[in-house]
Amino acid sequence: MTRLAVLGVGRIGGEVAFLSSVLGLADELVLFDTAEPFLRSQVLDLTHTGLDISISTDWRDTAEADICVFAAGLPRNPAVRTRADLLSVNLPVAASCSRALSRFSGVLITVTNPMDANNYYLCRNTGLEPRQCIGFGGQLDSARFGSVLQDQGISGTPWVIGEHGEHQVPVFSRLEQEVAPGTRDAILETLRSASMEVIRGKGGTEFGPVVHITNLIRIIARDERTLIPCSCVLDGEYGFDRCSLGVPAVIGRNGIREIEEWHLDHWEQEKFQAAGAFVTDLCTRLGI
Repeated sequence: MTRLAVLGVGRIGGEVAFLSSVLGLADELVLFDTAEPFLRSQVLDLTHTGLDISISTDWRDTAEADICVFAAGLPRNPAVRTRADLLSVNLPVAASCSRALSRFSGVLITVTNPMDANNYYLCRNTGLEPRQCIGFGGQLDSARFGSVLQDQGISGTPWVIGEHGEHQVPVFSRLEQEVAPGTRDAILETLRSASMEVIRGKGGTEFGPVVHITNLIRIIARDERTLIPCSCVLDGEYGFDRCSLGVPAVIGRNGIREIEEWHLDHWEQEKFQAAGAFVTDLCTRLGI
């Protein structure tokens, strides 16, 4: 039995709850949103599917959930240049949702942007262990990287680490062939604008995030112990602490089992250091 809590049931949170239910990953749902009429509509819509699943709208039931997805807050839109620009507006949302996590013993998946800073904040503000706090973004960024590589005829497994944002770091050194610095820079620029192209066209990203978040829920619920790129609260790994940053980590039922420290080449190391410095600065502004 897996109880899934979703804080914020809009475009992403609502679809995650739905898909997790359809795929049999969740047996019970705890859904919460400050827009109560909308929340009631989402619950009713899920009920009309005929799925055999219980749904609670009491945020206090989050404490007993196995997995919680934090997807509340303002999403990125065409007027928001970068994810980091959402810090001031979404930090109060994270602070408000912290009360639902005060006795939470499961695994938290942070989705709300700026994801890395919010993941760090929720970990420190709630007293959760770092292993419990997984920031979502690296899977989606890596899938986008894979799409670009495929278009260019470059083979290998795509990995993106660093910040979930402008300071993302595509890992070229683990591909099957060398990629020249100029091509790397061009691909990085393409990746930086990948989500905005979707946002301008349809108002927000949906299919990509929902599929990858649901895959992460599956990895946790079934204790698959899979290596994925995700944001972890670091304690000296890669030379950083006091921040949450995208790194390769083994994920299972209890959250983060292990963080792998990869050797990065000069181009990657330079970009990763910049990512770490940028996210550490964001996290410092949180005052915790």
